[in-house]
Amino acid sequence: MREFMASTALLPHQQAAVDKVLPVRVSGLFMDMGTGKTRTTIELARLRAAKIDHVIWFCPVSLKETVRREILKHTDCTAAEICVFDSKTSSANVPRNAMWYIVGVESLSSSTRVVLAASAVITERSFVVMDESSYIKGHLATRTKRATVLAEKARYRSILTGTPLSQGIVDLFSQMYFLSPKILGYRSFLSFEANHLEYHPQHPGLVVRSHNVPYLVEKIKPYVYQCTKDECLSIPHKIFKTVWCALSDGQEAAYSEAKGRFFHDLEDLQNRYFDIKKNDLPESFFVRASLLMFRLFSQLQTIVCGFQNIRDESGAAVMHEYENERISLLLDIVAGIPEKDKIIIWAKYQHSIAEIAAALAEKYGVDAVAEFHGKLSSEQRDEKLNLFQNGARFLIATQSAGGHGLNLQFCHWQIFYANGFKYSERLQAEDRCHRHGQTRKVTYIDIFASDTIDEKIQNSLEKKGNLLASFRQEVNRIKDDKKITYKDKYEKLKDMVKGW
Repeated sequence: MREFMASTALLPHQQAAVDKVLPVRVSGLFMDMGTGKTRTTIELARLRAAKIDHVIWFCPVSLKETVRREILKHTDCTAAEICVFDSKTSSANVPRNAMWYIVGVESLSSSTRVVLAASAVITERSFVVMDESSYIKGHLATRTKRATVLAEKARYRSILTGTPLSQGIVDLFSQMYFLSPKILGYRSFLSFEANHLEYHPQHPGLVVRSHNVPYLVEKIKPYVYQCTKDECLSIPHKIFKTVWCALSDGQEAAYSEAKGRFFHDLEDLQNRYFDIKKNDLPESFFVRASLLMFRLFSQLQTIVCGFQNIRDESGAAVMHEYENERISLLLDIVAGIPEKDKIIIWAKYQHSIAEIAAALAEKYGVDAVAEFHGKLSSEQRDEKLNLFQNGARFLIATQSAGGHGLNLQFCHWQIFYANGFKYSERLQAEDRCHRHGQTRKVTYIDIFASDTIDEKIQNSLEKKGNLLASFRQEVNRIKDDKKITYKDKYEKLKDMVKGW
């Protein structure tokens, strides 16, 4: 690999990271979003240029263009020296003389072509980077297995993430194993879990307690650099504002009807599954009741967003739209923001994205709107992102597609039209703007419907929780309670939903 020059200086915490992990061949950068993991990794590659032939950078598909731009921004490397894997890249045509190879990690599980192409360029003198390594935290996942096998050939390896343990110590094994089995000292997940994980006796796979955690901390300490945003950056504070709306009469009727159907179905479920001999409700009842509740979650949230998928008499799915205040409230909020300021609008559903885009285009022009969601190809997403950066005022995105890796420090306004259920996803979305390079306070505006499922979501986010996970725990707690009768269990399930 040719010795390239850096065009930007390291921040103090980035230099500290380089000093810590440069002496070791494998390392983990556990650095908060926006603290510059990419710039730090580029510096590691620069200092190792004489020892490596190239860098293979695995990252979420949505980040490929961001990584490419970061390399061009921070180095004197040219676009010709960077190979970004696309739908045509194969082992037969992948260039062998590139300095940087950028590969979508999701493709490892869906495309043998991509795996073979990556394998063709990875050698002992490669530096393999796994960006957003939480994507390989599942030890049984195909992409985890394939990424680990591919990386085994490389002398240098790094993982980058701001959330290494989103679900606890169980997430640590695969990420460390990717670097080297020698770090933790376990050759298999079975050995790891036998020493560190305790499972729920009635729910296989549900970790209830972790053991010997200090041992793990000491084992990974030489290979990991960790820092938080608060420790290393002086970024203006976030400003939060909540705007409430009421349901229309049509939404109110649909909302009540959806809950009524749930209670009817739950009662029918109880009658069908009640175990007369044991005078109790079996495990299968709670499994199916949970599914009914999950379905109700989605139904209620679509209704408060102004639409619902219903079945007609023939059983075909039909989209029904409701008059609602949410979209008009959004337009009022936008009207109160300085007209030259760019705005990111986070929506959860494709229908909402289309509705928002149409409303904004009608008022501000088609060229003012860019969409960013999972139905677009990576090339189309890059095109839309370019449009937002270089002209469009509004970026309408889903958190699943746009919540990771995008650097949008030039934007100071975010509107959450509808939130997801996970605080981790919310935080990822917030930090697309609130990161190094941000010079102004970022304002986050939530739109919620009063006395609806939105309030449940808001409370969960304020507690930095995962609404569905806490919901599952509550259902399991009711199910496993030996001190109450099956009738009490049934009533407690109903009470959970009454509060929605």
